[in-house]
Amino acid sequence: MKTISYGQAIRDAHAFVLRTDPRFFVLGQGVWAPWYVGNSMTDLDLEFGTDRIIDTPVSEAACTGAALGAALCGYRTLVVHPRVDFMILAIDQIVTQAANWSHMFGGDVSPAVTFRGIVNRGGQQGAQHSQALHSWFAHIPGLRVALPATARDARDLLIASILDPGPVVYIDDRWLYEEEELMPEAQEVYFNSIRPAVRRGGKDITLVSISFGVKVALEAATALEQLGIQAEVVDLRLANPIMIEEVLTSVERTGRLCVVDAAWASCGLAGEVIARVMETIPPNVLKSQPRRITLPNAPAPTSAPLEKDFYFTSATVVTLVQEMCK
Repeated sequence: MKTISYGQAIRDAHAFVLRTDPRFFVLGQGVWAPWYVGNSMTDLDLEFGTDRIIDTPVSEAACTGAALGAALCGYRTLVVHPRVDFMILAIDQIVTQAANWSHMFGGDVSPAVTFRGIVNRGGQQGAQHSQALHSWFAHIPGLRVALPATARDARDLLIASILDPGPVVYIDDRWLYEEEELMPEAQEVYFNSIRPAVRRGGKDITLVSISFGVKVALEAATALEQLGIQAEVVDLRLANPIMIEEVLTSVERTGRLCVVDAAWASCGLAGEVIARVMETIPPNVLKSQPRRITLPNAPAPTSAPLEKDFYFTSATVVTLVQEMCK
């Protein structure tokens, strides 16, 4: 057992598969530079060589296409996009090609490729460097979409993504890189063992979230406990497929649902979770109408004071939950 950070856990996942599978290699922009990838790939190029950790020119379409093509030829590949915003430039390779390949060829051929995107909110980076696009990718059949909220999941979900026989979009969040957790040594992990996780028990309200939103929800749950409200926190872990059973079990017990998602509301994950709950449970189970906490329906601002208002905090969650529990 050892305590490591979220960013270091991502490095450990890369290293584990690089050591155990000679078919696996990584490519992308800035994969040798902490400015691009933080501490998530430190010295992997020195340990495993620049023929397996390949720094590419600035062409999202080219490096993503190369990773997809290599995967179709029998390699396991991971392509890094240091800003998830610019994965959009490779949308044809990800959405038109990788997501549909197995379906078009009757399951006989499937690319074992991981598209890793990093969310870089804050720091006055503005609209083109601050987007969270998981709901967009989760809309696409054929793409598994994983978003770790803890250091352990940062490692294990990435290992599962790389070992999966099909295409996976793995999105990590720089705001979580310093979060630490005590964990055992890395081992093989597969998605058939991954379910939503109840991160904290409670009886008064169910808080559902994913990625950075889970940290906010847990902080809010701690503050709510001091106010006499016990909030249960459910971490979805995957945006596609969404597994709702754990959420339903929790909501049937608490009678209240609030979804916290650090992205926009329109056509988003929060609305999808609420819709699935409302389609399933009897209306008389609920003690209040479901609510969601998301970002304002606007591009991220560049101004620091405006950023402070743009991003929600645990206090935002506490205020809404108090209202719901009156």
